[in-house]
Parts: sequence; C-alpha cells; structure tokens
Amino acid sequence: MNLTVADVLALPGLASMHLRAGRAGRDNAVRWPYVAENEGIADWVMGGELIFVTGINHPRDEANLLRLVREGHERVVAGMVILTGAEFIQTIPPSVIAEAERLNLPLIEQPYALKMVVVTQAIGTALVQAQQLGRSRQHVLEQVLDGDYQSLEALLQRGDSLGLALHLPRQVALLRLDGSEQLFGDLPDEDAERQLQSRQQLLQRRLEQCLGELGDALPLVSQGRHWIALLPCPDAHTEARNRQAMTALLDELRPQLGPLRLFLGLGSAGCDAPRFAQGLGEARQALTVAQRFPERLGLCSFNELGVLELLGAIRDRSLLDRFVERVLGPLIGDDSRHQPVLMPTLEAWFQENGNLALAAQRLNVHRNTLSYRLQRIEALTGCSFEDPHDRLNISVALLIRRLSSPA
Repeated sequence: MNLTVADVLALPGLASMHLRAGRAGRDNAVRWPYVAENEGIADWVMGGELIFVTGINHPRDEANLLRLVREGHERVVAGMVILTGAEFIQTIPPSVIAEAERLNLPLIEQPYALKMVVVTQAIGTALVQAQQLGRSRQHVLEQVLDGDYQSLEALLQRGDSLGLALHLPRQVALLRLDGSEQLFGDLPDEDAERQLQSRQQLLQRRLEQCLGELGDALPLVSQGRHWIALLPCPDAHTEARNRQAMTALLDELRPQLGPLRLFLGLGSAGCDAPRFAQGLGEARQALTVAQRFPERLGLCSFNELGVLELLGAIRDRSLLDRFVERVLGPLIGDDSRHQPVLMPTLEAWFQENGNLALAAQRLNVHRNTLSYRLQRIEALTGCSFEDPHDRLNISVALLIRRLSSPA
C-alpha cells in the first residue's frame, strides 16, 4: 500500500496544510519527506519524495521557487510543500501556483506555526504503517500469482482482511522495462542510477493512475524489472478497454522513458483467483513475443499468439533448435562466412507477404538483387517458395529463431 499526497493531507494534526495546486496528482505515492536546503533539488532527489521548502537555509524568491517546481516535476517527486509565514516565504507567488497546476505537481502550503517535527513524525509513522500493509498485500498477491498456497480459501480470506478484491475476474498484465545497460554505458554510474530510478518512479506512478482509472484496482506487484498488474476484466468489452488503455499508456510513456524500452504482455480475460498463475504464464508468453517482434509495438495479448502459443509450450528446446538447423542451417552458415544478407532477405520477403517490390524497398536493394538472393536461398535449402509446405516450414523456423534470440 502506498501513502499518497491525499493521505498525507488527511493525517491527524495536519489539517492546516492546504493543497494550492496540482489536484490531479493527489494520488502520487510519497516515498519519503525531504527538506530542500540547497538552491536546487535536481541533484538531491531520486523520485517519489515530498519536498519541503522552508526558506530558512536558502533565500527563496519567485524565480527560485519556479525552478524548484520544475525540477521536482522533472525528477518525478510526489509533491512540494512550501512553508509560509512572516519571516521567510511570506506568500506563494501566483506564478508558482500556476506552474505547479500546469505540471500537475501537488503544491501544498504549510504555515510556519505547524512545526516540521510534527509533520515529519506524522508522515514517517504513516509511511511505516503503509509499508507494512503494502508488504502483506504484495505477499498475498505473489502467492496467488505463483499458485504457492496450501489453501486458496484461507488465502482469499486473508486477502479480504487486507482489502484485496480477489474475487473479481481479472486479466494479468506483465510489464518489463529494458535498456538499463545502455543507460549505464552512456552515463556515469551516479547519473545513470538517478535517471533509472526517476523513470521507474514515473512508470510506477502512471501505472497506478491508470489502474485507478480502470476501477477495482489491486496493488501493483513489483519484481525487479517487472511489474504485474491485475486488471478488472469480466468480459470481452473490458478486455478491449484494457488493451486500449495499455496501448495508450505505452504510447504516452515511450518518449519519456527513453532510452529505456517498455514491453507489455496480456494474459487471457476473465481469470478468477485459482487461474491467476495460469494468467501470469500466458502474460509471460505474450511479453516474450512483444519483446522479440518489433511490429507488435511493445504489446501483445495471449489471444494474439496463434502458432506462437504452441511453440512456446514446447519445453524441449533441442527439438526446436534441430528444426531451425534443418530448415535454415545452410543460410545461417552462409551468412556467417560472408556478408549476412540471406537471412535478412528471407525475413523481409515473409514480412512483405512475398511482395518482391516491397521486400526490395524494405532492404533498400534492387528487385533483381532480391530475386537472385531468393534463388540462392532455394538452392541452399532445397525448398521452393512455390511449395506451401516449404513456405510453412520456413515461416515457423523464422518464428522459432526470433523467439530464441536475445531481446
């Protein structure tokens, strides 16, 4: 369970704190309170903090407060609290309020008469309680998702006591954030870590907001580079709505998460609690396809897999490897000895459904060059593109190779 900005405002003893802007961000999760003591905060926060600005240790004019609001938005902080009174910051300038509203950053005014020790103690206590409840909820969700329980009935009863609506039909969504290796390769470690955590905070926040908009939300289950969401999904109508919402979320986040890449797999609709583990397995298969096939644009549903579902169910990888070697081995070997052109040619030809002109355009080669390569492929493999059985074998072998290649 997360402690939100709205929860902070509702804590006993904090009634004199007032939200002045950024109401749209009231559900932002608060990771920890942080008192800003430097001119800027960009180098001092990782995301999710509730920033307190006192003006005691550093003068805070209008320009500086605007800077803090913008840096807070950039670093994905939970919100900002500005203390006002007679001595330091008398009032919050209208331009600062307007900027926080524009950025959907919660901006709270706190009177100096309300002592910081009272505020931080109340928030710290609430954070500990929320974290304990959150760990208990995540543990129950992980058990249901893994199928790791002796009595499902007892586990569901515990879920009820923790406020988890596990009795509703769900659809499992599995998300993965890739590309941290590039981030650490391009930037100093400290900067890379800051950017990674900032992007993870952004993703977490937007996912939680999206789940809240879908209704009947369960907490996200975070596991390293993966997030598991249980979307409400009793029927085909809500399944279509879920896919549309997840597609919109990926489109929105793609430019903000770069160079990290977000992928998403959806399980079947209408899973009840006994089938959550099955739904997670389906989402994993769909996620693999979303990663391996760029034309999926980062998202795949289990019901879209087709023959890929059958291939994914084959546990003996040697069977698949032998099939690929038998069908494509001569081409792979030829490409390893010379300029690798035959496998890309084959991929392009299938992706364009056998259209020579479009395949040549995709590869940026002359059509005659493409025709020559296809003839060489037929000679090396002993297959004919005119034979539907041969075309099927080649197509399946290409699918297996793509599924087996690194993401």
